[in-house]
Parts: sequence; C-alpha cells; structure tokens
Amino acid sequence: MDQFILAFLKNSSIKNFQHLANDFMPHYSTLISKVGGILSPETLSNIQKDLQEGKLNDAVDKIQESLAAAENCILEVAVIGESGTGKSSFINALRGVSSEEEGAANTGVVETTMEKTPYQHPKYPKVTFWDLPGIGTPNFLPDTYLDTVGFTSYDFFIIISSSRFSFNDALLAQKIKEEGKKFYFVRTKVDSDLYNEEVTKPKSFKRERVLQQIRDNCLANLSSIGVPEPCIFLVSNFNLDNFDFPRLQETLLKDLPAHKRHIFALLLPTFSDASIEIKRDFLKEKIWLDAVKSASLAFVPFMPIIYGFDLPEQEKCLKVYRKHFGLDDMSIEEIAEKLGTSMQGIKTYIKSLDFWQLVKDDSIAAKARSCAECCCSVNGGAISAVFQLLKIYFLRLKFLDTVANDAKILLHKTLKRAGDVAQR
Repeated sequence: MDQFILAFLKNSSIKNFQHLANDFMPHYSTLISKVGGILSPETLSNIQKDLQEGKLNDAVDKIQESLAAAENCILEVAVIGESGTGKSSFINALRGVSSEEEGAANTGVVETTMEKTPYQHPKYPKVTFWDLPGIGTPNFLPDTYLDTVGFTSYDFFIIISSSRFSFNDALLAQKIKEEGKKFYFVRTKVDSDLYNEEVTKPKSFKRERVLQQIRDNCLANLSSIGVPEPCIFLVSNFNLDNFDFPRLQETLLKDLPAHKRHIFALLLPTFSDASIEIKRDFLKEKIWLDAVKSASLAFVPFMPIIYGFDLPEQEKCLKVYRKHFGLDDMSIEEIAEKLGTSMQGIKTYIKSLDFWQLVKDDSIAAKARSCAECCCSVNGGAISAVFQLLKIYFLRLKFLDTVANDAKILLHKTLKRAGDVAQR
C-alpha cells in the first residue's frame, strides 16, 4: 500500500497531521515525472509548512489552486520558419492531425504562411500553435519582427529549418533571449536526409554517422552566425519516436512553468512507451492530489454522501483518461481502421472500454467496506477521510493503469501493422 496513505492511516486516529508533514515531500517526489510536476517548488514548500502547523485546510486550498491553474491554463506556442522547412507538418504532428484533415495547417512546396495563423489543438482548445512567417519576409522585417507577431503572448518559440539556419534565425534567437523568453532550434526532414544518403552511398552509409554530421553542421552553422552553445533537436515530422523528438519533449516540459506542464504533457501524441509513461506520471500525481482534496471534505459529517463518490462521475473520469491517451471512441475507430479490424475486434485487445467491469466488486469484503464507509460518512472525521482517500486514489489509479496499458497494446499493434505493410 502507498506509504503516504499508510502514514495517513497511522496518524489519522489522533488527527496529528503535523506528523504527515515530514512524509509529504518524500512521497510527492515519488509521484512526479522526471520532467517535473504540477506543484511548483514554492507551492510545495508552503504546503509543507501548512502541514507542519496543522493547517490542513490551508494546505488543501493550495492544492486546489494549483490543480485549477493547471486545468485552466492557456498555452501559446510560436513555430517560426521559412517555406518548405516542414513547419506546418510539425504543427500538425503536435496537434495529432494529418495534413489532409479539416483544420490542419496548410502544407506545400510554396510559401503558405503569409501572416501569423493560429491552430487550436482539437482536443485541448486552450492550447494554440501559431504558424509564423519566417523572419526577413517583406511584412516581417528583423528589427520589428517580434513586435509585429506579438511576442509577449507566446510561452516559447520553436525555430525550424530543414537545412542551414540563417543569420536572421540567429538574430531572432538573440532578440527572444533578450526578452526573457525560451527558444529551441529544430532541424526537420532528417528522415529524408538519411534516405537520400543511403540511396546515394549504399556501401558506406552509416545512420549514426550521418546524424552526427547533420548535428555538427547545424552546431557549426549556428555558432558561426553568433549563437553560442546552441541546442539542436533533429526530428522527423512523420516519425516522432525517432531522433530527438523525445528529448525535445522532455526539455520543453522541464522548461515550462509548473502549472503549464500538465496540459502540454497531455496533448503530446502517444508515439512511444516513454511518452505514455510521462502522461501516466502526470495523471497519477493529479489523482493523488485530487484524493487528498476529497479526503479533506470527508472530515465534515455527511459531506462524502452529499459531494463524494458517485459512479457517473467516475465513468466520466475514465473517459477523460481515455481521451488523454488517444483512446476516445473516435480515435479507437481510426485505430481499428488502421489495424483492419472492427470495434468488436479492438475490444478483445483492451479493457478500458468496459467501465462496469472495472468498478465491479461483489466480494463480501467490498460490501463490508461499503457499510463501514457509510457509517463513518455520517459522523465525518479522520476515518471517513481515510475511506474517501483510499477509494478515490485506488479506483482512479486502476482506471489510469488500465488505460495506459491499453494505449501501449494498441501502439505496438499499430507499429507492427505499419512495419508489415512497409515490408510488402
């Protein structure tokens, strides 16, 4: 059983929350992703202080404020590049849409971005990717570029090139840095470069050597035009699990403010086991914080009965997890089509579509727990809070683990199917 919950059980009978303060920080560190969590260091410190002083309500208020900030945050991402660099395809990849879908960023061999264009994420409407014209075009001159595009509204900038970065790119990076914003250099179409190299030099071709040459050329190029110690990410817009995109993903998450990490982690496509695990970590952290918040309400008599656990709310929660991992009904239909099977066929692979099977527990022990919980809810207090904490935490954790495991199963089947088709 979770160590923090064991401590909660041990101390709740005497309502000694000060003893839990020393357990809060170590436990929270086991829940957060390696790229950071929802709570900022300052908020963590304040919660720790509240617990040490026995101010449970204040600690819970801070948790609630952090969760609300994470759920309601707005994220604006600027993507800058000249025509033909794969800028629009990069935006589509991050949004999880193909170039032929309605609402996709326009792609083509001619300049398709003449003004800044917003592309809302289809599942997360508070996240917008801005397709910005390359610096130096007639309407976007270097000296006034940032003011023209309204640089203050963006959380960070991604500067894209499919070959050499230009002097204007370096100038733009310097101006962004001076304004205290983050920027990242992304070198696209690496898969095309590898293919061309292998076709023209089949005998001497070595994948890692070519990638290192591309990276060294980009570093030398940027250094020569005035960018000291540049950080380059090599990506393929059509194979996000390859090359440097996983490293770019982790870097962006680490650099974002705590309250904006959560939404960015959730919107990223589930292209690998590692990306699925990052989402699982963020959601596991949120589950625990939600459980602590719910437990605090259970101290008040009848509150768990009035505002507590209800099955429709839990079913809604399961559907939200499915959406985060790309397993909502519409996405599953698309996966079934890719796999050449039916929705019924998909159901033989995965378990997260059957809500009632996940919540069903007809055991005598379960019925006894339910009876005891009902009695405790009437009186409120610490034991009632423990019941609420355990129930929310472990059921939602079961939902999350089931959905994440299903996502991995379908990912591997999709990748195998794609590999089989490519070999034909």
